Amino acid sequence: MSQPTSPRTRLRPDQRRAQLLDLGVGLLATRSLDELTIDLLAEEAGISRGLLYHYFGNKHAFHEAVVRRAVDDLVEQTAPPAGGEPLDRLLASMSAYVDYVAANHEGYTSILKAAQGGNEALRGLYDEALASLTDRIFTEDAQGELIADTPAARMVVRAWAAMVEQLVLGWVEDPTTMTRDQLLATVTGSLPAVVSLG
Repeated sequence: MSQPTSPRTRLRPDQRRAQLLDLGVGLLATRSLDELTIDLLAEEAGISRGLLYHYFGNKHAFHEAVVRRAVDDLVEQTAPPAGGEPLDRLLASMSAYVDYVAANHEGYTSILKAAQGGNEALRGLYDEALASLTDRIFTEDAQGELIADTPAARMVVRAWAAMVEQLVLGWVEDPTTMTRDQLLATVTGSLPAVVSLG
């Protein structure tokens, strides 16, 4: 006797597209952007390649949509808490950033390489993410500022963010170089010190 099959849930187009993007971002955590093909996603999602082309048009548009979702996730997951001292809020944000890069290392590095390799659309998304991550340092709130918002400070913070990215990527690749706590103390403590030199 055959088992009754459960009926397939029919999703609205926006729900199906969101589901495919979530799957793409999930796959990107352990694969490079180049390995994230239409065929792979179709197989993982159990749908036809044609349906993916219907939602995304082509491979490049699909990659851009997945990177957009990954960037949005990164910015959301690393948002500092609403309250507390500025340095504590920075530490919480940096802790979430380290966790995000560690959990999504393969995809993160491939997005970085694609952005550096001349893909203008991906470069724009990467720059947008970097701006979101660094601009929040200057956001005024009732808790006060960690750093005064000046053009010079913004330039130094962008350079600091590049240093942090390289430190975190290096640590994820070889966590024997320092403990996670040492890494967080370095990236968090270095920001006020570097800005004060400017």
